[in-house]
Amino acid sequence: MKKHRFLFRVLVLATALTGALSPLTHVRAQAFPTRPVTVIVPYPAAGAADIFGRSIAQAMEQTLKQPVVVENKPGAGGNLGMTVVARSKPDGYTIGLGTIGTQTINQFIYPEMLFDPEKDLVPIALVSTTPNVLVVSATSAWKTLPDVIAAARAAKDKKLTYGTPGVGSSPHLTGAYFEAMAGVELLHVPFKGISASMPALIGGQIDLLFDNLPGSINQIKDGSRVRGIAVTSSHRTPLAPDLPTFAESGVPGFDVTAWFAIYAPRGTPQPVMDKLIEAARVGLASEKVIQAYAKLAALPGTLFGPDLGAFEQSERVKWGKLIKERGIKAE
Repeated sequence: MKKHRFLFRVLVLATALTGALSPLTHVRAQAFPTRPVTVIVPYPAAGAADIFGRSIAQAMEQTLKQPVVVENKPGAGGNLGMTVVARSKPDGYTIGLGTIGTQTINQFIYPEMLFDPEKDLVPIALVSTTPNVLVVSATSAWKTLPDVIAAARAAKDKKLTYGTPGVGSSPHLTGAYFEAMAGVELLHVPFKGISASMPALIGGQIDLLFDNLPGSINQIKDGSRVRGIAVTSSHRTPLAPDLPTFAESGVPGFDVTAWFAIYAPRGTPQPVMDKLIEAARVGLASEKVIQAYAKLAALPGTLFGPDLGAFEQSERVKWGKLIKERGIKAE
């Protein structure tokens, strides 16, 4: 009987403590944020991911009323940085910029992942969408996509090489998708970001370059060292209206759009998630962001929370199928 009374008292005490702690947790969530928030960008500086990571960081400051700082943690196709995010304390102070690569591609090409993009991260907001682009050197004889396709089909003994910002990036999968859709074979040459792949194209070390359009648009507009061939979206972009789409250049049905989104570690309290989502929603709707993205040939995201999660899942189905069919693996 004494044992039962003791257990009953323990249960009552535990319940009381839970009730006492719950309001404290709620108060902390309500007060969020009381210090700077960090956005981990899992790619090198100067590329498209870095551009959009910094833009959303600045845009969220308006609502959060705290500095939002960016840390670049590149490596393993973005896996390194997103692993840091997934393992961070789920308090809203560390979030990460995921991409089509880290969230829907890498899990199919890397044999060992230290985080599960679906189970370990919670979607906050789609930051932006943008076309990819095929680029050649300004000295290249190829001026159109049919020129490139013809050259690729003729180069049977020595495949044309294409550079990308890395294995598992959307430009990499765009190249693989192009091979499948156009019936050509190319040799993929991964680099550590556009800062390495662009000089290789200009210097003649590679024949072609696939990149997110924001990372190459300035070089394309300048025109002295590179030439844009075509964009991968279903429609032309107002930023480079002279660049045709792949679909209108002889590869019907071709449509690839790169995307960038922010995530928090699983277990982040819902009140904190709500504040992060609202900060992103307000920031992305601002005229400043809309105009800035227009100059980058990008559109602000319009998916938040569960809606972003559903979109993410549909992308996994699309890219998982292509990766398995093409036998793509991380080198």
